[in-house]
Amino acid sequence: MKIYEVGGAVRDRLLGRPVADRDWVVVGGSPEAMLALGYRQVGRDFPVFLHPDTHEEYALARLERKQGQGYRGFAFDTGATVTLEEDLARRDVTINAMARDEQGNLHDPYGGQQDLAAGVLRHITPAFAEDPLRVLRVARFAARFDFRIAPETLALMQQLADSGELLTLSPERVWRELERALMETHPERFVEVLRACGALAPLLPELAALFGRPRLLPDQSAVDAGEHLLENLERAAEAELPLPVRFALLAQTPVDDATQDGHAFQQTERLCQRRRAPVALTETALALVREQQVIRSACALEAEAVVTLLERVDGFRRPERLEEVLRACAVDTRAPVLPDYAPAVRIARALAACREVKPDAAVLASKDGARIKAALHAARVQAVLHLEAG
Repeated sequence: MKIYEVGGAVRDRLLGRPVADRDWVVVGGSPEAMLALGYRQVGRDFPVFLHPDTHEEYALARLERKQGQGYRGFAFDTGATVTLEEDLARRDVTINAMARDEQGNLHDPYGGQQDLAAGVLRHITPAFAEDPLRVLRVARFAARFDFRIAPETLALMQQLADSGELLTLSPERVWRELERALMETHPERFVEVLRACGALAPLLPELAALFGRPRLLPDQSAVDAGEHLLENLERAAEAELPLPVRFALLAQTPVDDATQDGHAFQQTERLCQRRRAPVALTETALALVREQQVIRSACALEAEAVVTLLERVDGFRRPERLEEVLRACAVDTRAPVLPDYAPAVRIARALAACREVKPDAAVLASKDGARIKAALHAARVQAVLHLEAG
């Protein structure tokens, strides 16, 4: 029985990147032998074992055979005769098909080190086209490393997109890949790759529809809405903005002269529902669509309109969501990011002033919810007026 470190840990060490997780493959082993050594078996589809001390995952070397649709439609052979090369061959791309033995020797039967040096994502065998999830994984690796995709691999990705098998992926699995891709160094590459292989339209049709559609920016310059989306994601990554901001920029259907507010809101809502986005991220994305035009004009708003905006966005109870929306709006308008975005400066100052006010004791004692709400709104407006008058 031989044990090898495999996959991302080997790849990342060669790149000089930090290693977060390590995976291991066991060649010539059996479930009985692993259990006898104190490993604990987990997983239903094939034997995976947890190390008794490190709790890292050790999988028996295996072969895969396609026997149904989707990324779950595989049968596995984990017999003791399965070789390291056979196990590595079932992986997605060459840079993930390297192994290191217990003596530290590199095993690279498919040229992963060469492709790593060249910045290429290349499939190993034609069996790549049997698993639709690999389309998303390759797009995510492009977003992480900014590598190009080998033409023959892109052709197989197009084949998968055309086959309809992408639609067999569960919404939860697609969301996990999307979420991770958004937080990579080049999230715009994820969208570019999906579009290049024809996978964007079936997976994210609202985004695919943006390309070729004109959009008018606040400075009256016209841009391609899809290209502007890519620019937004690139700027958000450069500014190291958090996931809610990046997802809001991805999911928004921009509101401009050619788009009705209600239609844009519904489009974004559908995207969030289809991809099963968490509630908090959905709320930020929808707030961006609903409020982006008002926020852009915040410096010219009356005090009452500013207070109404704060109340509508729930900024008093959810200041973090307000900040996320403001950050996304700043990126979307090609403005300086916070704290230098002028509308955000005014809104933040108004929020701070409003937090200091309360209705008078008599109104609070009335326990009349509508009366208290109206009095609080009026007091907030006065606080903003007083602040800006001084």
